[in-house]
Amino acid sequence: MFTGLVREVGTVRSMADGRLVVEAALRAELGDSIAVDGVCLTVVANDDGSLAFDTVAETLARTSLGSLDRGSRVNLEPALRAGEALGGHIVQGHVDGVGSFRGVSGGLHWFDAPVDLLRYVVEKGSIAVQGTSLTVAAADDQGFAVALIPHTLEATSLGSLQPGAQVNLEVDVLAKYVEKLLPR
Repeated sequence: MFTGLVREVGTVRSMADGRLVVEAALRAELGDSIAVDGVCLTVVANDDGSLAFDTVAETLARTSLGSLDRGSRVNLEPALRAGEALGGHIVQGHVDGVGSFRGVSGGLHWFDAPVDLLRYVVEKGSIAVQGTSLTVAAADDQGFAVALIPHTLEATSLGSLQPGAQVNLEVDVLAKYVEKLLPR
Protein backbone atom coordinates (compact mmCIF):
# COMPACT_ATOMS: atom_id res chain seq x y z
CA MET A 1 0.00 0.00 0.00
CA PHE A 2 1.13 3.53 -0.79
CA THR A 3 0.01 7.07 0.03
CA GLY A 4 0.55 8.78 -3.31
CA LEU A 5 3.20 11.06 -1.83
CA VAL A 6 6.12 10.80 -4.26
CA ARG A 7 9.49 10.53 -2.51
CA GLU A 8 11.75 10.96 -5.52
CA VAL A 9 11.76 11.42 -9.27
CA GLY A 10 14.07 8.85 -10.84
CA THR A 11 15.44 8.64 -14.36
CA VAL A 12 15.02 5.58 -16.56
CA ARG A 13 18.40 4.09 -17.38
CA SER A 14 16.96 1.31 -19.53
CA MET A 15 13.80 -0.60 -20.38
CA ALA A 16 14.48 -3.81 -22.28
CA ASP A 17 13.13 -7.35 -22.25
CA GLY A 18 10.78 -6.51 -19.38
CA ARG A 19 13.59 -5.21 -17.13
CA LEU A 20 13.18 -1.61 -16.02
CA VAL A 21 16.26 0.04 -14.52
CA VAL A 22 15.85 3.43 -12.83
CA GLU A 23 18.58 5.73 -11.54
CA ALA A 24 17.55 6.71 -8.02
CA ALA A 25 18.99 7.71 -4.67
CA LEU A 26 16.08 5.96 -2.94
CA ARG A 27 17.27 3.16 -0.67
CA ALA A 28 15.51 -0.16 -1.14
CA GLU A 29 16.18 -3.79 -0.36
CA LEU A 30 15.67 -6.74 -2.71
CA GLY A 31 12.00 -7.67 -2.62
CA ASP A 32 10.78 -4.23 -1.52
CA SER A 33 7.70 -2.81 -3.21
CA ILE A 34 8.14 0.54 -4.95
CA ALA A 35 5.47 2.44 -6.85
CA VAL A 36 6.96 3.51 -10.19
CA ASP A 37 4.63 6.06 -11.81
CA GLY A 38 1.93 4.49 -9.65
CA VAL A 39 2.66 0.88 -10.59
CA CYS A 40 3.59 -1.43 -7.70
CA LEU A 41 6.82 -3.20 -8.69
CA THR A 42 9.30 -5.39 -6.81
CA VAL A 43 12.97 -4.45 -6.51
CA VAL A 44 15.03 -7.26 -8.10
CA ALA A 45 18.41 -5.47 -8.02
CA ASN A 46 19.75 -2.37 -6.31
CA ASP A 47 23.26 -1.39 -7.18
CA ASP A 48 25.30 1.41 -8.67
CA GLY A 49 22.71 4.09 -7.77
CA SER A 50 19.90 2.28 -9.52
CA LEU A 51 16.90 0.08 -8.86
CA ALA A 52 15.85 -2.71 -11.21
CA PHE A 53 12.35 -4.15 -11.63
CA ASP A 54 11.01 -6.99 -13.74
CA THR A 55 7.75 -6.35 -15.55
CA VAL A 56 5.37 -8.80 -17.20
CA ALA A 57 3.26 -8.48 -20.34
CA GLU A 58 0.11 -7.83 -18.29
CA THR A 59 1.74 -4.84 -16.55
CA LEU A 60 3.05 -3.39 -19.79
CA ALA A 61 -0.36 -3.80 -21.49
CA ARG A 62 -2.31 -2.10 -18.68
CA THR A 63 0.04 0.77 -17.82
CA SER A 64 2.18 3.39 -19.51
CA LEU A 65 5.43 1.70 -18.44
CA GLY A 66 5.95 0.10 -21.85
CA SER A 67 6.36 3.55 -23.42
CA LEU A 68 9.26 4.56 -21.16
CA ASP A 69 12.54 5.45 -22.85
CA ARG A 70 16.04 6.08 -21.55
CA GLY A 71 15.94 9.44 -19.77
CA SER A 72 12.21 9.34 -18.93
CA ARG A 73 11.44 10.73 -15.50
CA VAL A 74 9.38 8.50 -13.18
CA ASN A 75 7.75 9.09 -9.80
CA LEU A 76 8.98 6.77 -7.04
CA GLU A 77 7.38 5.94 -3.70
CA PRO A 78 8.33 3.14 -1.32
CA ALA A 79 5.52 1.13 0.25
CA LEU A 80 3.93 2.52 3.39
CA ARG A 81 5.32 0.99 6.57
CA ALA A 82 3.26 0.36 9.70
CA GLY A 83 3.17 3.45 11.88
CA GLU A 84 3.90 5.94 9.10
CA ALA A 85 1.52 8.83 8.48
CA LEU A 86 -1.04 8.39 5.70
CA GLY A 87 -0.61 11.84 4.20
CA GLY A 88 -2.19 11.30 0.79
CA HIS A 89 -4.86 8.67 0.29
CA ILE A 90 -4.89 4.87 0.05
CA VAL A 91 -3.13 3.96 -3.18
CA GLN A 92 -2.64 0.30 -4.04
CA GLY A 93 -0.29 0.59 -6.99
CA HIS A 94 -2.83 -1.28 -9.12
CA VAL A 95 -3.38 0.95 -12.14
CA ASP A 96 -7.00 1.07 -13.27
CA GLY A 97 -6.31 2.55 -16.67
CA VAL A 98 -4.17 4.79 -18.83
CA GLY A 99 -5.31 8.33 -19.51
CA SER A 100 -3.66 11.28 -21.17
CA PHE A 101 -2.70 14.82 -20.23
CA ARG A 102 -5.05 17.21 -22.00
CA GLY A 103 -3.29 20.41 -20.96
CA VAL A 104 -3.63 23.39 -18.64
CA SER A 105 -6.74 25.56 -18.75
CA GLY A 106 -7.80 28.18 -16.24
CA GLY A 107 -4.94 27.18 -13.92
CA LEU A 108 -6.13 23.56 -13.79
CA HIS A 109 -4.31 20.52 -15.20
CA TRP A 110 -6.79 18.46 -17.25
CA PHE A 111 -6.55 14.73 -17.90
CA ASP A 112 -8.64 12.59 -20.21
CA ALA A 113 -9.64 9.23 -18.75
CA PRO A 114 -11.28 6.02 -20.00
CA VAL A 115 -15.06 6.38 -19.73
CA ASP A 116 -15.36 3.30 -17.49
CA LEU A 117 -13.20 5.05 -14.85
CA LEU A 118 -15.05 8.36 -14.88
CA ARG A 119 -17.90 6.94 -12.77
CA TYR A 120 -15.42 6.83 -9.86
CA VAL A 121 -14.22 10.41 -10.34
CA VAL A 122 -15.99 13.03 -8.22
CA GLU A 123 -15.18 16.61 -7.34
CA LYS A 124 -13.12 16.79 -4.14
CA GLY A 125 -12.50 13.04 -4.40
CA SER A 126 -9.08 11.42 -4.59
CA ILE A 127 -7.30 10.08 -7.66
CA ALA A 128 -3.72 8.97 -8.27
CA VAL A 129 -2.06 10.23 -11.46
CA GLN A 130 1.39 8.73 -12.11
CA GLY A 131 1.24 7.55 -8.51
CA THR A 132 0.66 11.05 -7.15
CA SER A 133 -2.27 11.53 -4.75
CA LEU A 134 -4.40 14.37 -6.07
CA THR A 135 -7.78 15.95 -5.38
CA VAL A 136 -10.23 16.29 -8.26
CA ALA A 137 -11.12 19.97 -8.78
CA ALA A 138 -13.50 19.55 -11.74
CA ALA A 139 -14.76 16.91 -14.15
CA ASP A 140 -16.36 16.73 -17.57
CA ASP A 141 -17.49 13.98 -19.97
CA GLN A 142 -13.91 13.20 -21.07
CA GLY A 143 -11.92 13.53 -17.87
CA PHE A 144 -11.05 15.58 -14.83
CA ALA A 145 -8.92 18.46 -13.61
CA VAL A 146 -6.64 18.94 -10.64
CA ALA A 147 -5.05 22.06 -9.18
CA LEU A 148 -1.32 21.45 -8.83
CA ILE A 149 0.69 23.53 -6.38
CA PRO A 150 4.27 24.55 -7.26
CA HIS A 151 5.72 21.96 -4.86
CA THR A 152 3.90 19.09 -6.62
CA LEU A 153 5.01 20.38 -10.03
CA GLU A 154 8.65 20.44 -8.84
CA ALA A 155 8.70 17.27 -6.71
CA THR A 156 7.02 14.96 -9.26
CA SER A 157 7.18 14.33 -12.99
CA LEU A 158 3.79 16.03 -13.46
CA GLY A 159 5.40 19.43 -14.13
CA SER A 160 7.09 18.15 -17.28
CA LEU A 161 4.01 16.54 -18.90
CA GLN A 162 3.25 17.57 -22.46
CA PRO A 163 -0.27 17.43 -23.94
CA GLY A 164 -1.02 13.90 -25.14
CA ALA A 165 1.38 12.25 -22.66
CA GLN A 166 0.08 8.95 -21.29
CA VAL A 167 -0.50 8.76 -17.54
CA ASN A 168 -1.33 5.92 -15.17
CA LEU A 169 -4.60 6.40 -13.29
CA GLU A 170 -5.78 4.71 -10.12
CA VAL A 171 -9.22 5.67 -8.88
CA ASP A 172 -10.14 5.65 -5.20
CA VAL A 173 -10.44 2.01 -4.11
CA LEU A 174 -13.17 2.94 -1.61
CA ALA A 175 -15.45 4.01 -4.48
CA LYS A 176 -14.96 0.62 -6.14
CA TYR A 177 -15.89 -1.22 -2.95
CA VAL A 178 -19.00 0.94 -2.44
CA GLU A 179 -20.12 0.14 -5.99
CA LYS A 180 -19.55 -3.58 -5.42
CA LEU A 181 -21.61 -3.55 -2.21
CA LEU A 182 -24.59 -1.68 -3.65
CA PRO A 183 -27.49 -3.84 -4.82
CA ARG A 184 -27.90 -4.03 -8.59
